Amino acid sequence: VQLQASGGGLVQAGGSLRLSCVLSGGTLDWYAIGWFREATGKKREGVAWLSSSATHSGYGDSVKGRFTISRDLAKNTVFLQMNALEAEDTAVYYCGADPTGYGGRWSGQYPHWGQGTLVTVSS
Repeated sequence: VQLQASGGGLVQAGGSLRLSCVLSGGTLDWYAIGWFREATGKKREGVAWLSSSATHSGYGDSVKGRFTISRDLAKNTVFLQMNALEAEDTAVYYCGADPTGYGGRWSGQYPHWGQGTLVTVSS
């Protein structure tokens, strides 16, 4: 299975971006997808995750109420809508696939990763 993340860029604080993660070599019905981020000098942090059934989702505490995870099965794509962006959201964002279908905030659950997309929020 392969993952391709895209949609990053430079945005002003308070602005919005939508990231996309395309899954190939499998179907979203089989995998939970998680979004994670790594800021310079910090550990990889769980941002949002969606179960393979799409009935369960979760968010990191720092993004609750601002970020939304969703998916389009026909396009085999998971989205991360990011609103009210803050300078602290600046990071490389990665998507991962969890074959158990459950997802979660722990990166070790995800054996498959995309290449990352850079989000820079200017204050």
